Amino acid sequence: MEYRFILSAFADEIDPNLQVQMDVLDDHGIKYIEMRGVNEKNITDHALDEAREVKKQLDEREFRLSAIGSPIGKILITDDFEPHLEKFRHTLKIAEIMEAKYIRMFSFYIPEGKDPADYREEVLKRWKEFLKAAEGTGIVLLHENEKEIYGDTPERCLDLVESLNSDYFRLTFDPANFVQCGVEPYPKAFNMLKDHIAYLHIKDARKDNLQIVPAGQGDGRLQETLNALKGMGFKGFLSLEPHLANFVGFAELETGDVGADLPTGGPREFAIALHALKSLL
Repeated sequence: MEYRFILSAFADEIDPNLQVQMDVLDDHGIKYIEMRGVNEKNITDHALDEAREVKKQLDEREFRLSAIGSPIGKILITDDFEPHLEKFRHTLKIAEIMEAKYIRMFSFYIPEGKDPADYREEVLKRWKEFLKAAEGTGIVLLHENEKEIYGDTPERCLDLVESLNSDYFRLTFDPANFVQCGVEPYPKAFNMLKDHIAYLHIKDARKDNLQIVPAGQGDGRLQETLNALKGMGFKGFLSLEPHLANFVGFAELETGDVGADLPTGGPREFAIALHALKSLL
């Protein structure tokens, strides 16, 4: 079955400056960005005129956004929702300016020690408000399985998908986050959610110490996941989110390894992460 993987990246892990981000991605032949931080602040914190300027810079170099990497839904479920909903409305305007089809989002932090089930109705209520606000835009809201939010397990991710029942609610699948939640990403989480996955975050983690490592070097079962997606004819983005700043394995990298000869910093970490992904493809 024909499949298509399009590479994208959280370029703010390379450098805060947009031009540097694009320089490094150009070197690697990647023309998509999952935009989170740019020019020292989250893209959702930009005024609309500032967003237009960012879009102009992207257009000049023929870059596009795979998604807006928003922090929407990354507040406590007990926090006041109205200001957050306003921020989401602003994020929708940013997404339209940036011509981004997707907005990455979350399903709210659960108070420590509390049962997520107690907050299910409030989570669904808030997400219905998000979907209502996005109605008519054609923008798809992507839920990421993040640690300590309502949807941090595959069961609760599936509950959100089935309960919201919207063509504009899909899933970003993050294997490393599942590892860090004590969940088996493949086959368990993948098989439960595969029909609803629209987008992948490429990062891996080890279950013994929960450390983020390059793709294929942890317990995220990325090779099996990518093979399964190929078999399904998946067409969509693989977005690199290396999180490798504290990766202890850097010291052991051989001189011949891709990126090992670069100075310490974002471009080097990115080159290593990309090389690891490509070795799985």
